Amino acid sequence: MSKLGHTRDKIYKTVARQMHGVVPCWVCGQHVLPAAATLEHIQPLSEGGNSHATNLAISHELCNNQRHASATLKPSMATPGRVQRGDDSGA
Repeated sequence: MSKLGHTRDKIYKTVARQMHGVVPCWVCGQHVLPAAATLEHIQPLSEGGNSHATNLAISHELCNNQRHASATLKPSMATPGRVQRGDDSGA
């Protein structure tokens, strides 16, 4: 297993313990199964982020890819860790 894979598993297990087995996706908030889990950089590397555990979160692979593929997605101010579409009114 790669170092990144080991880190993902370690973070997943830590969150699962803290959240009583439910690991929410950092992007959509829905439960992430271990097989679908990817690491998400909260502050992107391209914007000065790093790969320390404090800047990493668990997300679905699809959510992670969509978040980076669309410039219309932005972090929601109403719910930290959630992403809303640029055309959402937040309701």
